[in-house]
Amino acid sequence: MAFIKRVSISSMSRSKISRRTFIGGIAATGVLAKSGFSGSHPPAKIDRYVLVSRHNPVLRQFEPLSPLSVGNGEFAFTCDVTGLQTFPELYENAMPLCTMSQWGWHTKPMPEHLRAKEFRLTDYDTYGRTVGYITGKSGQEELYDWLRENPHRLHLGRVGLLLIRSDGHEAKPSDITDIEQKLDLWKGQIESRFKFDGKAVLVRTTVVPGGECLSVMIESELVAHHRLSVRIAFPYGSQTMQAADWGHPEQHDSNIVKVEKLDGTNSNFLGRVELSRILDDDKYSVSVGWATESAFEAEKPHQFVLRSTRSVPRLEFSVSFAPVESEHTLVRPAFAFSYSEDFWKEFWRTGAAVELSASKDKRAFELERRIILSQYLTRINCTGSSPPQETGLTTNSWYGKFHLEMHWWHAAHLALWNRFQFFERSLEWYIKVHPSARERAKQQGYDGVRWAKMTALDGRDSPSPIGPLLIWQQPHPIFYAELAYLSRPSGYTLNKYRKIVDETARFMASYAHFDEKTHRYVLGPPVIPAQENHPARETWNPTFELEYWHFGLKTAQKWRHRLGLKPEPKWDEVIKKLSPLPAKDGVYLAHENCPQTYTERNKDHPSMLGAFGILSGEKGDRETMRRTLKKVMKEWDWPETWGWDYPMTAMTAARLGEPSIAIDALLLDTPKNHYAINGHNYQRPNLPLYLPGNGGLLYAIAMMANGWKGGPKTKAPGFPADGSWTVRTEGFNPAIFSAI
Repeated sequence: MAFIKRVSISSMSRSKISRRTFIGGIAATGVLAKSGFSGSHPPAKIDRYVLVSRHNPVLRQFEPLSPLSVGNGEFAFTCDVTGLQTFPELYENAMPLCTMSQWGWHTKPMPEHLRAKEFRLTDYDTYGRTVGYITGKSGQEELYDWLRENPHRLHLGRVGLLLIRSDGHEAKPSDITDIEQKLDLWKGQIESRFKFDGKAVLVRTTVVPGGECLSVMIESELVAHHRLSVRIAFPYGSQTMQAADWGHPEQHDSNIVKVEKLDGTNSNFLGRVELSRILDDDKYSVSVGWATESAFEAEKPHQFVLRSTRSVPRLEFSVSFAPVESEHTLVRPAFAFSYSEDFWKEFWRTGAAVELSASKDKRAFELERRIILSQYLTRINCTGSSPPQETGLTTNSWYGKFHLEMHWWHAAHLALWNRFQFFERSLEWYIKVHPSARERAKQQGYDGVRWAKMTALDGRDSPSPIGPLLIWQQPHPIFYAELAYLSRPSGYTLNKYRKIVDETARFMASYAHFDEKTHRYVLGPPVIPAQENHPARETWNPTFELEYWHFGLKTAQKWRHRLGLKPEPKWDEVIKKLSPLPAKDGVYLAHENCPQTYTERNKDHPSMLGAFGILSGEKGDRETMRRTLKKVMKEWDWPETWGWDYPMTAMTAARLGEPSIAIDALLLDTPKNHYAINGHNYQRPNLPLYLPGNGGLLYAIAMMANGWKGGPKTKAPGFPADGSWTVRTEGFNPAIFSAI
């Protein structure tokens, strides 16, 4: 298991810590830090409490595709309508209820017969040079699958209610009535009210801002009657969406290693237990502390129960998860709820805001709801110390690994919303894995660094028929560095990211091949573009990637100028002689060798739009892109797209002065553009949430509300100016929008 350096607060069972000290400790790590770019502003004109609170999700029945979550970017907990993970079976094939962290991964042991085998690369001719990629599965299926599935993110443990009916049997979902569950976005807390056997139950759930600690407060006379307890259970690891295997108890260990009875004075807890978890070579620790008189005992292997020992209607406890070498952040529930409220108030009061409530367009409320919930969901899932997986810390997708081409869609919006400090935490990861990216480029015969597509904390590429041949993630770190500089223009920023910018650009310049016959630089083959349904050996010069190469190399030269360095001649040559964007019949193609305009391949991402949406389109022609946009809107197979395609299309429309199309694209009525009650962007049964859709929406809204490089200097230029939309904004950084 790979571990990260965590915010670490000494165990509350050993030392008392004041509220001020705890918040100060978080601030020192940058979680609540106020710096010159953290979003500190004059008194708000928008009533942010009203804006946020009117979109609090409320559930009144079990919603298997819309469970609620609490988290902090490093850790998240997803629950059912009881406020805990009481009835997980209802959610297993919808949106599984998981407890996840950035550091929590599991690796199944490699079978003995595979250990001596070396993965066989697939050779691709690259202008007379053979380059091997980890794309081939045939003849090495077992090794391919093991490498692809390991490591996988781990469900750290299930925390649920143990409810006993009056007849002595355990509760069923049908026994839960009068449900009213609310996620209070302003406080970052879930309040769950329901009745069981006619008795009222109130469960409050939150996560400590600076650690992997779940805190819970329960009120019900069922506690006093010993019919409501808490069950904590642990699974073996799994590469599935559920991130848990409950069927092999013999393959892992869950042991109580310490029990402490405390007096509640110095520790603020009355008791505490520590458990060790061992799954093959991976280990972590779990600490449970209770603030009401309780007993903790083993029920069966990997399953434990926390019960009240007094006839009082309250049960309060916290559960902390930690790597074995780290101390627990175990905080008494009363403090945890206070800290959580402070943290989320600070989050919502700072940074930028958009309000649409005065709009006449009937779609405005739904768009505003998506904006608010997307801010919450990306904050708890996409702001950790490593790039997020596409389902964040909610469920597993692609074995829990992250896709670097999606990092932009998850988190780039944070810089635009004046919350760059939350994005920067994950940028440290690129510095950490820089050596492996350099080795990848070297093995393939290129200069600089080549960033992986699908990877885990170690930065190694995962086998895939597509991923290793993608290149559009390559310029991303240059884009991120530029966002860093626009957010914090300083020598510190330049020095922090100069190596990443320089070596990323060196790969890009060496990857571009100079074709002597046409006297131009070309990209590929082999290459698979962002629209992934094109064969690598028959694809070259994808439209979006050409524009991104142009942007990346120009920006890298700009960085050299800022650093007082001379321009790199090779970079200027590639910029000058890079192939033009391929077009046919008056519209842009996905790539130069695209066999037909849009008849067979109008599925997946309409990536050509990104050249004049995500980017400013310096190599493109406005009218050609306008025709492309309108053809895409009319003819694209929208049910076969992805959640970020709609904001990408909206950004292109906005830059082209087509605000009505921009709004239509953002709110297109199609299955992949559905946003559930909890704000998640549903895609398909094994991908019930898709955070790139949320992050992309926020990026598009920021642009549409504030403008873009070379755009009109009018208010909300990406929204229709016919009086149907009233857009109020505050807290945005104008320097960013004038540059991108």
